[in-house]
Amino acid sequence: MKSPFYRFVAILLLVIPGIMATYGFLAMKDAIFAQFAEENGHVLWGKFSLGFVLFGLGVAFIGGWTFFRDRKRNYVATRFKAKRKKQ
Repeated sequence: MKSPFYRFVAILLLVIPGIMATYGFLAMKDAIFAQFAEENGHVLWGKFSLGFVLFGLGVAFIGGWTFFRDRKRNYVATRFKAKRKKQ
């Protein structure tokens, strides 16, 4: 049986990119809606770019983790299964 500590570390490996992606999405949303505020009046491109990068990295990590996990358990379509060497 696996130690509870290893399961906790595994959960953290998924929660941290999820929080990154969530923060990135909220940063992009705030940057877009900042143009409607009276004091700014323009899009905050730095905040939008940082949010885009964080969102992309978080989604890519979770998507890649899910894909490789499903490939290991043969849950993917035939075209995504690992190629075998011809003998």
